[in-house]
Amino acid sequence: MINLNDYFNPVSIERPEFEHVAEQAGFPHNINIHTDNNPVKDIGKFKIAIFGVPEGRNSPSTGTMKGPDAIRGELYRLSRIPGKSKITDLGNMKQGIGFNDTIAGLTDIITHLIRENVFPVIIGGSSALVTSIDRAMTGLKCRYTILAVDPRIDFINEKKEPDSFNFLNNIIHSHKSTFDHYINVGYQTYLNDQQVVNRFLKRKSELVRIGDVRKAIYLTEPLFRDSQVAVFDISAVRQSDAPGTVSPSPNGFYGEEICLLARYAGISDNLKIFGLFDVDPDLDIKHQTAGLAAQILWFFLEGFSQKQYEAPALSDSNSGRFIRYHVRVTDLDDDLIFVKSNLTDRWWMELSPGDDRNTYIACSHDDYLRANRNEVPERWVQGAARLKS
Repeated sequence: MINLNDYFNPVSIERPEFEHVAEQAGFPHNINIHTDNNPVKDIGKFKIAIFGVPEGRNSPSTGTMKGPDAIRGELYRLSRIPGKSKITDLGNMKQGIGFNDTIAGLTDIITHLIRENVFPVIIGGSSALVTSIDRAMTGLKCRYTILAVDPRIDFINEKKEPDSFNFLNNIIHSHKSTFDHYINVGYQTYLNDQQVVNRFLKRKSELVRIGDVRKAIYLTEPLFRDSQVAVFDISAVRQSDAPGTVSPSPNGFYGEEICLLARYAGISDNLKIFGLFDVDPDLDIKHQTAGLAAQILWFFLEGFSQKQYEAPALSDSNSGRFIRYHVRVTDLDDDLIFVKSNLTDRWWMELSPGDDRNTYIACSHDDYLRANRNEVPERWVQGAARLKS
């Protein structure tokens, strides 16, 4: 059992010159904050633990170490989260002597929080810290899907120490890792090596280009629902909306779109870890990027407060909560089975891997309509292929 007070410095930010909302209606009012007079204790009574990791090493953008405090300063100026989610802000993690020491400490923290059934919300720091997430999930023996909202697939076809542009190398090449599946939402073709794209497609990864996401952003919700880890790189947002990052692009998501994606992550049944990375205050303009990052976190937390845990109940055919639809498709031997929630209108596809246990893949109403047009949904094809492998 670890003592989290040994890992964190108390929250310490300057009071803003003016408040957007009354103090009683502000974000800090209904959360627990680790301060000098209020140490971390009884972590298990909270649902969510927010914490910063001021680490910019192993990244071309060392200014990301200032990201957590810049984001927290903007977050605390927003309104309180609706509902009664029990949230604590643990403060900033103490930086290790070397980068690997930070990775080891962060791995301990994530592991401890998940074992206590507390959801970690990580404010980076650079995305090189994702290595800790993999080590924690592997130590917990949890097979996991990682969904990255990122303009790049962070993989390089050469042997290098993990950094913010190639952290996937170590994860994929590790024989111990319990990493199972990769999803990228919003990659930009001209920023990626086509050989890397092809390599991930051969691994049955789900890669959704920025243009396809923006045409029907609601179709990404099932992707979040089937993921255990979601990591957001702020460079997925266009430079005009988020200039404070080392690798900005003229193209990318609008601020409203990235916040909607964060909300999808918040309402996901299966998600266990959320991380927001690569905000560099040294490159920011009038706190614009830090402000957007704070709103991304706010929308994630707002979604979390409205989470409906439906996945565990899917196999209970007597609950009355779900309706099952059997659809006949010419190219398949068996009917496609779709399950719809009466409560949330969310959809799943039921697959039978042959071990007397059904597997459920999140899908959309569009997939059901496609099956009714005698087409096999792509989500079913990919899910069935992963089950066979």
